[in-house]
Amino acid sequence: MGKPTGFMEIDRQTSREIAPEERIKNFNEFHIPLHCDEQQAQGARCMDCGVPFCQSGMMIGGMASGCPLNNLIPEWNDLVYQGRWDLAAKRLIATNRYPEFTSRVCPALCEAACTCGMATGSPVAVKENERAIVEYGYESGAIHAVPPPARTGKRVAVVGTGPSGLSVADLLNKRGHKVTMYERANRVGGLLMYGIPNMKLDKKIVQRRVRLMEAEGVVFRTGMKVGEDVSADEIRRTYDAVLLCCGAGQPRDLKLPGRDAEGVYFAVDFLTAATRHLLDGTPAIDAKGKHVVIVGGGDTGNDCVGTCLRMGCASVTQLEMMPKPPEMRQESNPWPEWPRVLKTDYGQQEAIAVFGQDPRLFETTAQEIVKDDKGHIRALKTVRLAGREPVPGSEAELPCELLLIAAGFVGCVPEVPEAFGVAVTERGRVVTEDYQTEAPGVFCAGDMRRGQSLVVWAIREGREAACRMDRFLMGYSELEG
Repeated sequence: MGKPTGFMEIDRQTSREIAPEERIKNFNEFHIPLHCDEQQAQGARCMDCGVPFCQSGMMIGGMASGCPLNNLIPEWNDLVYQGRWDLAAKRLIATNRYPEFTSRVCPALCEAACTCGMATGSPVAVKENERAIVEYGYESGAIHAVPPPARTGKRVAVVGTGPSGLSVADLLNKRGHKVTMYERANRVGGLLMYGIPNMKLDKKIVQRRVRLMEAEGVVFRTGMKVGEDVSADEIRRTYDAVLLCCGAGQPRDLKLPGRDAEGVYFAVDFLTAATRHLLDGTPAIDAKGKHVVIVGGGDTGNDCVGTCLRMGCASVTQLEMMPKPPEMRQESNPWPEWPRVLKTDYGQQEAIAVFGQDPRLFETTAQEIVKDDKGHIRALKTVRLAGREPVPGSEAELPCELLLIAAGFVGCVPEVPEAFGVAVTERGRVVTEDYQTEAPGVFCAGDMRRGQSLVVWAIREGREAACRMDRFLMGYSELEG
């Protein structure tokens, strides 16, 4: 540890943000990175504690504490402080192949478990140190295409190009297997491309990684629906092993009177259309001038808030069934558990700046969709909740011309599992044993296997599945550990 007293002498500092009133004028990323010297000082705050929970990835209290990828966080924090950026990049990508994604979209489980945060209330800026390292790596050439020196003669198909699929493809390609990825959309990336808005993850960042993987030998086939454009039987005949990682793409619906009204959409369709419009000029599901209600208080709902504001909505309201979390950590929720406290994310911050109030209504749910005489939504009836039960007399009506359902996902879409003849649980998850399905040579990873989760978990799933597939193909694995 280069500066043992750094955490006592240096205050936490993070990137500067463009003011909400300005950043909602476009879909650009809005964080302004620290100067190199400032970032290096943030590395000095790492305590190199004896038990670094930041990289533990343990399940505590039903949630992950620390990084599920077991990133070598104290090591590369210290390397940042020392200005040894090339070595920091090597240590970072040793455990995380895609830090350019996690440093933008991960909720920073590492920081929640940081000992410095427990001791001072101000954790090390791990996430931004990570982003600084990976961006340095690309700019300096420390991160560059490294094609495998030899090929094994084995061929692998990966169905789905989200974070778990990319993780598997990258590792198996570096091992020497020939990898082809199939993507039903017109661009590679899965939820990285179409599920996360551009201001949160610029699509140029995704495309940059895709170009690097292509240079290393990975083949991408976009616009290919497995089961339609190419059959499962053909894929199984052509390749020595197959990985299914199509995500948990089946959104949870609302069973409400008036559900058939025009102007009601799933959040994932709304966000996808917004990104397609930004990239290709195709029609968006426009929120301009409309009163918008979003059912769901999670990250996806927040992304919808930010997107609607950039489109120029007349108002935006976010319904959350759960009670408002406390602002401070409670005694029943001790460190290093994930802190169950109120989080006001970028979209909600922007709504507060524009409309003067938090868009969230806690302990509130939708009760009925009200249609006009043309069948279009004009209002949403809501009711307050006590626990899970409606409170009599608390009914209200919100003006609503666009309703977005961001209530999570109930599992994978059935077409691909059916095409490959693999079993799916009642919760919509593909059945596996050590990542292998009942179909010989067919594996599964990511949200399709574990259910809706974080990008960092998808990358870990891909890393572990690659090891199992390598062992299947070769009888042993060089990807162990």
